[in-house]
Amino acid sequence: MAPIALTIAGSDASGGAGIQADLKAFHQLGVYGQAVITLITVQNSVRLSRVEVLPADLVAEQIGALLEDCPPAAAKTGALGSAAIVEAVAHMAAAFPFPLVVDPVMVSKHGRRLLPLETVEALMGGLLPVAALVTPNLAEAEALTGLSVRTPAGMREAARCLHRQGARAVLVKGGHLEGDALDILWDGSGFREFTAPRVATRHTHGTGCTYSAAITAGLARGLPLGDAVACAKKFISEAIRTNPGLGHGAGPVNHFAEAP
Repeated sequence: MAPIALTIAGSDASGGAGIQADLKAFHQLGVYGQAVITLITVQNSVRLSRVEVLPADLVAEQIGALLEDCPPAAAKTGALGSAAIVEAVAHMAAAFPFPLVVDPVMVSKHGRRLLPLETVEALMGGLLPVAALVTPNLAEAEALTGLSVRTPAGMREAARCLHRQGARAVLVKGGHLEGDALDILWDGSGFREFTAPRVATRHTHGTGCTYSAAITAGLARGLPLGDAVACAKKFISEAIRTNPGLGHGAGPVNHFAEAP
């Protein structure tokens, strides 16, 4: 049987990010995908016009139903939408016997906030301490740490800071820096860097979701964390390079990219 991976995230009607992107990545990387929906968005490649957040108890009930029947080998979070959902997921994740990847999605590709600022405290105090890995981009790393994260040195300091806050490992993604796309992993004992040539394209919608889903798939398959990140980096880089060019705005990456 294929390993099971779980995503706890929002729905993107355009299919490029969120639950839809995660399930596509899971399938392409050889794991069976489960999905717990936290919020519903009205969006396409050029706009996001509405976000409806589900009740926290409904999110918790979805997770509970999966745990009692077909528990996953690894899980990830994406857009959670409210402090109540963050707290509910954190409470349940404290007892997870499998690794949890936390992608701290705060703002959509269109600039719409998906996690209110007042929930950052709940994220830091509740979810990070139960995370096997947290995967912030530069803006998210700044919001979570209060540091300026604009250089590789800043990325390393932010990773150390989030590790001190309780995350067992931190992957700071430097996709918005100049030059090659550099990501830095810190696990408390050493740094590891992952680089890929930068692709000049506007079609990067769902990059963070797909990347963290690919890492989660690797963990579900039993890969060590560093190897899971390395494989996911290759996958997302190829997915960006071979994007299908859909939409009039920030279109999706290629979720059918060759798996490493």
